[in-house]
Amino acid sequence: MPSWVTVKPLLIVLRWQLLITIVIAIALVPLMNLHSAFSAFLGGMVSIVSSTAFAIIVSRHKGFTAGGTVRTALRAEAVKIILTVILLWAVFKFYDNLNAFAFIGTFILTVIMHSMALFVSDGKLNENYKNK
Repeated sequence: MPSWVTVKPLLIVLRWQLLITIVIAIALVPLMNLHSAFSAFLGGMVSIVSSTAFAIIVSRHKGFTAGGTVRTALRAEAVKIILTVILLWAVFKFYDNLNAFAFIGTFILTVIMHSMALFVSDGKLNENYKNK
């Protein structure tokens, strides 16, 4: 993943989203057909692109106030939602051979994976815990 995503938990989750997308797409080629695999790939990519936009905005946050942090989080989430809606519309509008089940299924899995960033450690320990 690009170095402009500096928040370690988000970077790890983006990698997992990409891995899940690729694995599902590859698995669907022999199980269904190439259009289903490509549909799954597009579903994952919609989530990955919007999650990357979220991660970039959060990574650029420089404020130290609670209000600034909340504003950045809300701005990042708004961009993510708007981008997701636009990308979902674009895929449904322009890809005629879309397998909706594969597309939506992979999209949902990768969206759920984005929420797992809360459970990923950033590797930083509080100074009080290091000294004990």
